[in-house]
Amino acid sequence: MTRKFFGTDGIRGLTNTHPMTAEMAMRIGMAAGAHFVRGDHRHRVVIGKDTRLSGYMMESALVAGFTSVGMDTVQVGPMPTPAVALLTKSMRADLGVMISASHNPYYDNGIKLFGPDGFKLTDADELEIEKLLESDLQQHFAKPANFGRARKIEDARGRYIHFAKSTFPEHLRLDDLKIVIDCAHGAAYVVAPSALWELGAEVISMGVAPDGFNINDNVGSTHPQALCKKVIETKAHIGIALDGDADRLIVVDEKGAVVDGDQIMALITQSWQRSERLRGGGLVSTVMSNLGLERFIESKGLHLKRTAVGDRYVLEAMKAGGYNLGGEQSGHLILSDYATTGDGLIAALQVLAVLVADGKPASETLRLFEPVPQLLKSVRFTAKQPLEHKPVQSVIADAEKRLGNSGRLVIRKSGTEPVIRVMAEGEDQAMVTELVDAICDAVKAAA
Repeated sequence: MTRKFFGTDGIRGLTNTHPMTAEMAMRIGMAAGAHFVRGDHRHRVVIGKDTRLSGYMMESALVAGFTSVGMDTVQVGPMPTPAVALLTKSMRADLGVMISASHNPYYDNGIKLFGPDGFKLTDADELEIEKLLESDLQQHFAKPANFGRARKIEDARGRYIHFAKSTFPEHLRLDDLKIVIDCAHGAAYVVAPSALWELGAEVISMGVAPDGFNINDNVGSTHPQALCKKVIETKAHIGIALDGDADRLIVVDEKGAVVDGDQIMALITQSWQRSERLRGGGLVSTVMSNLGLERFIESKGLHLKRTAVGDRYVLEAMKAGGYNLGGEQSGHLILSDYATTGDGLIAALQVLAVLVADGKPASETLRLFEPVPQLLKSVRFTAKQPLEHKPVQSVIADAEKRLGNSGRLVIRKSGTEPVIRVMAEGEDQAMVTELVDAICDAVKAAA
């Protein structure tokens, strides 16, 4: 059965436009609460958010929805998505909620749900919640004596900082490193710089002055140019960029060059293999990861398991195959020994541990393979089903024929916004560019 509201990463959209309205958020609280009210104990939901102005509205609406069906709410304020997942499990909550649209602009927002185990909900849970959303929810209202209570806690940041630091090797320190951290004016604007400083680093912070409107605005993992400039300007050893809800990581070396998720996964894979911590015999990543990563992994006697795009599919494959490391080229990395979802800060600490232990510049440590020429473009569409148009299919077929066995073509519809992602890779950069541009042009022309 196809989900109507839930996409690849929760429910997301333009704020004050269906489904991202206060009314809908309240109903989501009612429906999710009703689904997870099981037994006679006091039920609890942990609610976190990023720094978007609309977070206040969505949070209040969710609190109203949850308390109306008898769930107590614990509000932790601006916190990374992985912190909410962690707190959901550690506080024995029945449900966790993160209000965020991740790397999207401030005017979008979203709702991500976590089960009591800290993992994102299964398809079955999401379908049941969608059924409830379209039903008469009054039958699930609590009696006046059983309404939920709402409270805020002040020590949530401290809990997460302590946990993040515990994932860094005890025998190492960051005393000799100058680190620029870009928090995208988002959810990690306090916790990430604090954790790095407490581990001994000289910390230069960027993107730590949220005003409700500037989240991801030319900062963070999707806009690393400012970070590149700051690393060179301050002569830092490394730069770290998170996105709005801090579940992604992009790194910048001391020369100002961007290091994507593929290189980071290669580094952690190699490190964990050497220390005999790697499980599953390899790594899980998506169809978007570079062919160069696959060749590097195979050169280590390991294998790369590819999945559809989306961290939920990466995590499913990790669980099924017994892997403890997976992720996406975009920097969404899942280290299941520590976290139930992508965690940019914890992944960064793994990178920093290798940097300290090796004593080499980041430009050497983080360049483990030569990427195959690859180009990814996003193109907005107006047609209802642009990939079904014959001219588009014809251009795609021609591209596949020209690439042959020496390259790959991946075309997919975004699960969070009205765009088509077009990716091609092959040994000839000029041809790759030509093919991607031709497909994008065809999609634009479809009407």
